[in-house]
Amino acid sequence: MSQALDVIGPTSNFYVSQRLRLHYVDWGNEDAPTVVLVHGGKDHARNWDHVARVLRHDYHVVAPDLRGHGDSAWAVGGTYAIWDFVLDLAQLIEALGGGPVILIGHSLGGAVVLHYAGTFPDRVSKLVSIEGMGPPPEMQKRLEATPAHERIGNWVESMQGLAGRAPRRYASIDEAAKRMQEANPHLSGEQARHLTVHGVARNEDGTFSWKFDNYVRAFAPARFRSEDTRSLWARVSCPVLLMRGTESWARDPEKDGRMSAFSDARVVNVEGAGHWVHHDQLDIFLKASQEFL
Repeated sequence: MSQALDVIGPTSNFYVSQRLRLHYVDWGNEDAPTVVLVHGGKDHARNWDHVARVLRHDYHVVAPDLRGHGDSAWAVGGTYAIWDFVLDLAQLIEALGGGPVILIGHSLGGAVVLHYAGTFPDRVSKLVSIEGMGPPPEMQKRLEATPAHERIGNWVESMQGLAGRAPRRYASIDEAAKRMQEANPHLSGEQARHLTVHGVARNEDGTFSWKFDNYVRAFAPARFRSEDTRSLWARVSCPVLLMRGTESWARDPEKDGRMSAFSDARVVNVEGAGHWVHHDQLDIFLKASQEFL
């Protein structure tokens, strides 16, 4: 049976949030504790496959495509704010029975799971966030100091630019996979191809384009301030594992003081990993996560 699980892939499922038809994959084992894996920006649910294949033996693993990503619907109007993704996660967890669940998120997904757990602390039993704490404190201060009219003006300019931006077309999957490896040199050829196969759609002319909505590239002009975010983190009642790659832009949250906002958190810094810790050092990520869980 264990060998069969390694071969059989996940089922494809849909749920509705804010009138959007959103997609998720379910790796089975429904009687076990539920783990929800939440991907980052411009990514997709199947980026977790190597993690899910290991965790599925002990957990009921579910991985959603965030709105505007993968096989989920694009938002009408094209605004993608953090609270929209939190709503979608809340709707998914309701569809799965209401929790409590274990949450694992990367980057944008890492921020989403932290915001969800701070809003609904009783629905999360444990949480892993890979580089999901946002900009380092000094950058956050600069962003908060930007006047509202500048933030709105920058957002309008960004949205207007994206409106005229045609999705890039690649002649083949191999060409798209090469671009993915350029973005993350830590990826092996096999990893890049797997992520690309599930991350592109075939165009009518035979070319391939990424599935995500170009509007996800824009940041909403309204955002949580540092004190709001820290107040949410303080409400997280479950144990939290914060992970980062030492070769990433992300700062160590223990050294810069952000970890102190949590009541029960620990930090793991992974050597030889960039922003995508679960790709760059899969075995180390799995070992640390499984010990924590």
